[in-house]
Amino acid sequence: MAFRGVIKDLHPFFVANKPIFTSVKQGMPVHNKFNGKIATHVSLADAQAIKTAVSKGVAAENAMRELPSFQRKEILLQIANEIRSREDELANALALEVGKPIRDAKVEVGRAVDTFTIAAEESVRIGGDYSPMDISVRNKGFSGITHRFPIGLISMIVPFNFPINLAAHKIGPAIAAGCPFILKPSERTPWSATLLGEILAKTSLPEGAFSILPTTLENAKLVSESNDIKLISFTGSAEVGWKIKSNSGKKRVTLELGGNAACVVDHDCKNLDLAADRIVFGSFYQSGQSCISVQRIYVHEKVYDSLKQKLVERTKKLVKGDPLDPNTFLGPIISEQEAKRVENWVNEAVQGGAKIVVGGKRDGSFYDATILENVAKTTALYCKEVFGPVCFLEKFSDFKGVCEAVNDSAFGLQTGVFTENLNKAFYAFKNLHVGGVIINDIPSARVDSQPYGGIKDSGLGREGLKYAIEDFTEIKVMLLKDVGILHSNL
Repeated sequence: MAFRGVIKDLHPFFVANKPIFTSVKQGMPVHNKFNGKIATHVSLADAQAIKTAVSKGVAAENAMRELPSFQRKEILLQIANEIRSREDELANALALEVGKPIRDAKVEVGRAVDTFTIAAEESVRIGGDYSPMDISVRNKGFSGITHRFPIGLISMIVPFNFPINLAAHKIGPAIAAGCPFILKPSERTPWSATLLGEILAKTSLPEGAFSILPTTLENAKLVSESNDIKLISFTGSAEVGWKIKSNSGKKRVTLELGGNAACVVDHDCKNLDLAADRIVFGSFYQSGQSCISVQRIYVHEKVYDSLKQKLVERTKKLVKGDPLDPNTFLGPIISEQEAKRVENWVNEAVQGGAKIVVGGKRDGSFYDATILENVAKTTALYCKEVFGPVCFLEKFSDFKGVCEAVNDSAFGLQTGVFTENLNKAFYAFKNLHVGGVIINDIPSARVDSQPYGGIKDSGLGREGLKYAIEDFTEIKVMLLKDVGILHSNL
């Protein structure tokens, strides 16, 4: 399979803005997820490189803090423009190392451009306020000024499924806030992170402002356990995320974790074709490897049969194959091991009484787009995050009852609700225990500027540039007291 561009045999990691190469033999192989062959290698950071990255990051805190807002904005726009100019290279790297269909890969690269552009805009909006503080006689003469200051060195950990844009959602607000950072990419997809490192290295960021460290899980602990780290920003599984938080000590932690997102289609939905189009996309794009992939589909009994038919027709037309083929919609799952897990979950659901409506077959690391019904609530498929191209249907008759069914989950990330009834829309917004409610679209919809995150096992804190900046900064107040010294000179 030919790469549209130049493939280097070996890519560097970055310590204190500088590329560092190991040998190919000492590097981390990056496999083409479609055919299993080695596509390239990435240099692997050892313990000493990590310790140096931490010490250099601490040393860069003052320089990053003093970086003026206009310069932070210029740097962020430079990054956005460079990503735009390298769209084909970055998209093809994603297609190879993630197995992401090229159409989705280009969307991710475009979103990363948006993310850094929004970060640039927010970098000059980090303000505070002036407030009167004379709330009682005891506080006469006081007023207050608040301002946000960078928290310091940040540790970032990103997963394999969106290795460029999820990194952008951490890097962008860190630069905007004035924080140095260390990024640890997934060991499954380190390549695209090193390409981001090349882009960052071209900017005028102060020395030590960033390090990008593909490394082993054991060495990664050297970063997260360091007392010099002020905040850990983690995106990944709930199991790992909550373990990081329990071991974080005094560090601030933000977690963007998993979900088993629900989509509700009420009987007053006027455009079932649109709903079907979006649900099929949300269930199966990127082979379901998204924390807001549609997994649970609740359909009103009056439109259940009609929507079911439309979903099956559309699912059967999805093209499975080579991610670099522009016609491919369904690429491989990240590994054959994960595909087997998905297969086992579906088999367990069938043994528990579920019926496969369409799909249900595995071929190596590929798993067919699959819809089930009658899935028991005790199965993994119902309770956990499948992270594969599988969803299931369930009937409902009462809107309040279906909201309770959606809430009957350990997760709470986003929910989609198709309804023409404004009262139901606001009822869902008020009563669904999730971080985001998407009206007349799927839970997989995300605008990169929105506050994004969940409750319960879905996480802690919010991403979305403005909101991440709040987590990456400390608010400080200065109280001013009018003591009347100048009055006689006025």
